[in-house]
Amino acid sequence: MKDLSKRILESLTQGKNEKLNYKQIAAKVGIYDKQGREEVKEQIDRLVEAKLLLKAGRGKYRINYKQLKGKDNGRNYVVGRIEMKRSGMAFVIPQSESNDTRDESLSEDIFIADGNLGNALNNDLVKVVVFPARKGKRPEGQVVEVMQRSQKQIVGTISIRKGVAYFIPDNAYYRRDIIIPGRLLNKAKNGDKVVVVIVDWPAKTRSPLGEVTHVLGKPGDNNVEMLAILAENDFPLKFPDKVEKEANDIPKEIPESEIRKRRDFRSVTTFTIDPADAKDFDDALSFEVLDNGLYRIGIHIADVTHYVRPGTALDAEAYDRATSVYLVDRTIPMLPEALSNNLCSLRPHEDKLCYSAVFDLDDNAKVHKEWFGHTVINSDRRFDYEQAQQIIETGEGDLSEVLLKLNALAQIMRKKRFDNNAINFETEEVKFKLDEQGHPIGVYLKEQKEANWLIEEFMLLANRRVAEKIGKKKIAGKAPNVFVYRIHDKPLDEKVNTFKTFVKKLGFELKTSSTKSLSSSLNAMLADQKGKADYDMLSKLSIRMMARACYSTDNIGHYGLAFPYYTHFTSPIRRYPDMMVHRLLDRYLANKESVNQDQYEEYCKHCSQMEQQATQAERDSIKYKQAEYLADKVGQVFEATVSGISKWGIYAELKESKCEGMIPMRCFDDDFYYIDEENYTLVGLHHGHSLRFGDTIKVRVVAVDLIKKQMDFDIVREK
Repeated sequence: MKDLSKRILESLTQGKNEKLNYKQIAAKVGIYDKQGREEVKEQIDRLVEAKLLLKAGRGKYRINYKQLKGKDNGRNYVVGRIEMKRSGMAFVIPQSESNDTRDESLSEDIFIADGNLGNALNNDLVKVVVFPARKGKRPEGQVVEVMQRSQKQIVGTISIRKGVAYFIPDNAYYRRDIIIPGRLLNKAKNGDKVVVVIVDWPAKTRSPLGEVTHVLGKPGDNNVEMLAILAENDFPLKFPDKVEKEANDIPKEIPESEIRKRRDFRSVTTFTIDPADAKDFDDALSFEVLDNGLYRIGIHIADVTHYVRPGTALDAEAYDRATSVYLVDRTIPMLPEALSNNLCSLRPHEDKLCYSAVFDLDDNAKVHKEWFGHTVINSDRRFDYEQAQQIIETGEGDLSEVLLKLNALAQIMRKKRFDNNAINFETEEVKFKLDEQGHPIGVYLKEQKEANWLIEEFMLLANRRVAEKIGKKKIAGKAPNVFVYRIHDKPLDEKVNTFKTFVKKLGFELKTSSTKSLSSSLNAMLADQKGKADYDMLSKLSIRMMARACYSTDNIGHYGLAFPYYTHFTSPIRRYPDMMVHRLLDRYLANKESVNQDQYEEYCKHCSQMEQQATQAERDSIKYKQAEYLADKVGQVFEATVSGISKWGIYAELKESKCEGMIPMRCFDDDFYYIDEENYTLVGLHHGHSLRFGDTIKVRVVAVDLIKKQMDFDIVREK
């Protein structure tokens, strides 16, 4: 058995960070008979107990590379992410035990010379052997294994020279041309923008071999660039045929037998409020006044998991994507259109299946009774936010009494949240006016008003109470059942102290003795500065100080919302974690045993990662449209705000359009400048000139690069 254990571990450490089931692992070690597979299965269980293997979802396992840290035959190995620099240098950032953050026990990054990179690419997870330390020198190492590629697919252009096809990545950090054999060109021509996957990297060669998986078209075309953004962030460009077929084959009619199993809300006043261009309506509100004077409010969520079953191609695809992606000019749904825009979408005047949270509230928005379960609804009306806002402001229109009452309750809940020290960030959302070809012809800011807050507060109520329902319940002295939470940690002390020192110079005392006092004083400062010159600067710096929210089975609460229990229950059409929450809530309401925490923590990490990639794709699409908007404005002068300071230069955001570009440091040639990090300021050493985050300046648009999504400015000094 010891031999078998060793063979299993060796089979899973052969170059890739593979996730395999027990049959695949058995095949890797040359075992194909039933009895042998059972022995492999038993040994896998022992390796999991020893934490040498980790569960990786749906009956799959992967090697626990954290065990590679420490001494191995006298050599010091470290696992981390490789980061390529513009200068051409490369460093490995050691990973912590959570495998997603810096290892603080290693104070310095490990330098990797070009000749020691092996076949590592930017942001890959690698195993590095660290060379013996030399006095006064930074740590150096050599990549000995690529454990996980940061990207499955890479975007770039085809260059055919002397009959040989090369792929040149758009991302300059890759620094490796990829050779494309003729048989793997997929009809791509010279100059085409394509998507490529690496299929082989022969030993002792600088250039890997790649295969073109998608020919996108000519660089600069709007559709080509939007598809490129998706591919760069590892989202698929279309649904597999099998997935589309499964979605299209789902019966459209709801059987009467299914309706009889559910609580019927079809006769209760029900409506949706969504953006004007939305098609996937995954939440609706119902309202009725009870005989006891309470208000019964139903928060009805599309019952996606009724249609998307575990073990199907549909579910696997939804999990892989984990989220819908919202680019400037299109939505890339997590589920095929047959589900997202039709079968699951809570369209008006159609019977729809829901998973609902129903609350009886009094005039002070206090919950007297709650119920969670499966329902059927029929929405009376679809509002967009502008229509609902007009009714709230005028008191006139369809369902005006209902909307006004719900708005009053939402305002009470909102006030309670902020009184409880939830942080009140009011962020600006950039929107573009596009012509028929998708080119930007105008920019505007989307404003949040009461109609948005109405929906937000009732969704927060449902998310919070679902999390409390599971998280607060202990079973026979045991901890609560394993659940998926949306968590938000408090900011790091280092960031808080830097910000505290800075705002003190502006006359604000940030109290940091507790998380509540920090939130309270932060809210007071932002409220005091609302409408004043420093508000945008203070708001942006406050947001940058915050930690990133994510999914986890380890509940630490949600700092920003000031909720000790919080989850995502209300958007299963566009978020896979909400589907997991629906299934777990079903399981626990039926008093079934808890799920495996390690397995669900892996699911949470995957969903958090895909959420980050979706956010990056959305930002990239905005950046592209901003560059496109400024492309015909080179030479023009605009008023701007200093929005960032780095050793490369100053970032400036145009006040009118919110387009952000860089003023390279070489433009500051009237003095020797240095960065005062504590004060977010660029300071001239000799003449006292300075630029602080938030300062107003004038800039000239010097150059726009659509492919790089890059805008270069020059500072315009007053004469």
